[in-house]
Amino acid sequence: MDSPDSGDRPAEPVGAILFRWRKRRKLTGQQLGDRVGMSQAKISRLETGAVAAEPSDVRLLAEALDMPAAEAERVIELAEHADDRLTDWVSAGRDQADRQREYGRAEAAAKELRILQPAVIPGLLQTSEYARAILSAHEQGDDSRRADSAVTEAVIARMQRNQILHSRDRDFHFLITEQVLRNQVCHPAEMISQLDRMRQVATFPNVHLGIIADDTQLPIAPYHGFVVADDRWVSVDLFTASLRSSGRKTVRAYRRMFESLEAVAHTEIDALLDRYQAHYARMLLPNPVSK
Repeated sequence: MDSPDSGDRPAEPVGAILFRWRKRRKLTGQQLGDRVGMSQAKISRLETGAVAAEPSDVRLLAEALDMPAAEAERVIELAEHADDRLTDWVSAGRDQADRQREYGRAEAAAKELRILQPAVIPGLLQTSEYARAILSAHEQGDDSRRADSAVTEAVIARMQRNQILHSRDRDFHFLITEQVLRNQVCHPAEMISQLDRMRQVATFPNVHLGIIADDTQLPIAPYHGFVVADDRWVSVDLFTASLRSSGRKTVRAYRRMFESLEAVAHTEIDALLDRYQAHYARMLLPNPVSK
């Protein structure tokens, strides 16, 4: 079957399908836009889901991408009947660096991001050492040299994503649980550096960082991490993929959940960071000699 998306799997967002077909046809966004009379920026917004894909636009793009008729009709129907389902967005089928770049494209199209992480430091706040530890855990394979190269490429892509924090025309709301500070995913010295990085970024005028302390009475349990971009889409983290919905009900529901948790979070975070930096510093001390 002439389709890079064949097989039994959940329906994906229209933008992700268009992106894959464009890559399959070896076209740049500008080249595809020239074929259909759209700007490269619009092609990017459609692929990332920053704007809803109109069925008429999808039909034009499907024709320009020379999709098989059945595939084209399927994608057009998805655009016509987009709903509030969470569907596969960035799947395990892509390598980690490609996934990082896809996340970066989606983030770049948003003006305001709300990010909750109950287990690890959010990607946009990670140091390269912390990111390497996280990404290495997800890299599978028998060839250790190839795996290390893949992780390095993914770390570089993640660090490039982090540059968006310096865009003063965007706002970032980060929310983590205290458990995140306690989860040691790398060497204690690297954990200390990671907490320093959080302290630094929290001073940016466009960054709001809150920590939900252990003794906080929660309005809702933070079962999983998620990102709300503007009022346009929400993505939910899984181990090997991300699910995304542009449905208004779903986006509104996740935004309400974020705001209710943000309301009980500590924004004066220095004392908490001090406590955990001291904790990791103690781990660096030599063990006392037993007598």
